Amino acid sequence: MGARTLFLAWQDNKSRQWFPVGRLDADVQRSEFRFRYTGGAARAQKEVGFGLTADFPGLRDDYRAGELFPLFRNRIMTRGRPDFADYVASLDLRVEADPVEILAADGGHRVTDTFEVFPKIEKGADGGFLCRFFLHGWRYANGEAQKRLDRLVPYEGLHVALELTNDAAPLAVQIQTRDYHMIGWAPRYLVRDLMMAVAEGPGTCTAQVIRLNPLEAPSRQRLLIQMKGNWGSHEPMTDQDFEPLVG
Repeated sequence: MGARTLFLAWQDNKSRQWFPVGRLDADVQRSEFRFRYTGGAARAQKEVGFGLTADFPGLRDDYRAGELFPLFRNRIMTRGRPDFADYVASLDLRVEADPVEILAADGGHRVTDTFEVFPKIEKGADGGFLCRFFLHGWRYANGEAQKRLDRLVPYEGLHVALELTNDAAPLAVQIQTRDYHMIGWAPRYLVRDLMMAVAEGPGTCTAQVIRLNPLEAPSRQRLLIQMKGNWGSHEPMTDQDFEPLVG
């Protein structure tokens, strides 16, 4: 599948802000893995006291390895587990998926920290894009909205809307059902880029349900969503927060 880029995001427990703090470039076939902190890590360190991980103790170091770094490897289920097939199915992946594919879809959630992993969104020659993410904040939706979420089916269409009055963040991207139940939000670390797509062509940025996982699944993996849109001239994931601190 060639080289792929994933980003590491971190949430500050106190302010609830999300920061893109690291970039992982991975080529599984060639066994080449590279990690660098990004401008978001420097900003998070300055603003809210982000502490560097034990695996990557140098803010401006360039880390390379012949296998996936433990910080990432330990965030996905081992292939030998009896429930591995069910696990990859919950991510809408095939059982043959490699660790980086799984990590990109899974998000790498752990109860012991507040890191999350997400893939770089690629922009097509026509400005179009397609991305997937698990719905954030669905537990904060009202009771009727949660009941509506329970009735969602694969490939059901959803609305995407900008929210300018969110108490937790200056801007947010709402996900709504077609009958206007607000069921949650897109991840905050994607908001700036998704906002540009919504602004570029109102009504052309759309979403749909890919998979609704049972309540027994990890709560952050309740609803897998696919979104598509067009950025026009906007270049995604190029602001300072996403740029590596070393070349």
